[in-house]
Amino acid sequence: MTELERLAAEIAQCQKCQLARGRIKTVPGYGAADARLLFIGEAPGFHEDRQGLPFVGPDGQFLDELLRSIGMSREQVFICNVVKCRPPNNRDPLPSELEACRSYLDRQIEFLRPRMIVTLGRYSMARYFPNVPISHIHGRAKKIGETLYLPLFHPAAALHQPRYRSAIEQDFLKIPDLLKQAVPAEEDHPGEQAEQLNLF
Repeated sequence: MTELERLAAEIAQCQKCQLARGRIKTVPGYGAADARLLFIGEAPGFHEDRQGLPFVGPDGQFLDELLRSIGMSREQVFICNVVKCRPPNNRDPLPSELEACRSYLDRQIEFLRPRMIVTLGRYSMARYFPNVPISHIHGRAKKIGETLYLPLFHPAAALHQPRYRSAIEQDFLKIPDLLKQAVPAEEDHPGEQAEQLNLF
């Protein structure tokens, strides 16, 4: 069992906040164990809560489409959320819930050591770009230490407000070149042979 799998088992038993009382399944994450590209969303929704996998509803279908537009698939990246359980009625996560899950996400990042982190939506963005509206900085990467961070609109934004779709698609097209900058040539391995982790 890998460190990520052990962490997923720990998350499955978590009772740190009120979200544990209403969940069906925890949603720790999915993807390549050696992914250099990490996507962090906000919170699981209806479909994720039932399947235990991130981004499997309509927004996940759009995310898959976006990944295909840059020649990638979710099997080559790692996808997770800032909280690991669905908030009631898909409401925004509360500060206490974000804090309860913070160590889980910190440990996932520690184990994966991604070269590039793409934040999807306001709540994951706020970890690295605090007190800035996403409308002002989406698509503008920032390097912190050895990691490159790229804030993007959440895929669901395009489903609810079609005017965001073009911006999301254009921002996504920046990822391949940014990833090349973030990953030294000697470490470049796109993950085709990576161990896949079904953490549910």
